[in-house]
Amino acid sequence: MQKYRLSESEYRFVKIIWDNQPMPSALLVEKSLEILDWKKSTTYTMLKRLCEKGVLKNENSTVTTLVSRSEVEKYQSSHIVNETFGGSLPNFIAAFMQDKKLTKEEAEKLKQLIDSYKE
Repeated sequence: MQKYRLSESEYRFVKIIWDNQPMPSALLVEKSLEILDWKKSTTYTMLKRLCEKGVLKNENSTVTTLVSRSEVEKYQSSHIVNETFGGSLPNFIAAFMQDKKLTKEEAEKLKQLIDSYKE
């Protein structure tokens, strides 16, 4: 499951591909320059690294993802909760909400979400 753990720059790079796939590698170079301010060599280095990790595929100069955005986000969020908050979702939410207030609508949506996951 380690392959789903992406650095911030890897995540931002893969996001470009999720939003545009299948994507010609030449367009990926253009988008990486535009969005990330990366040179062509940086783009191809990152592409190679993520292909080796099994996150991306570059076949016939067309780049696609092998992992969905939801799979990566699920893994990354679980990793944060487990590593930083000892696996405690309530502790994570308490830390996240420390200086925030919810509208009545947001609170109701969260209650409905929690209720939908109760055993």
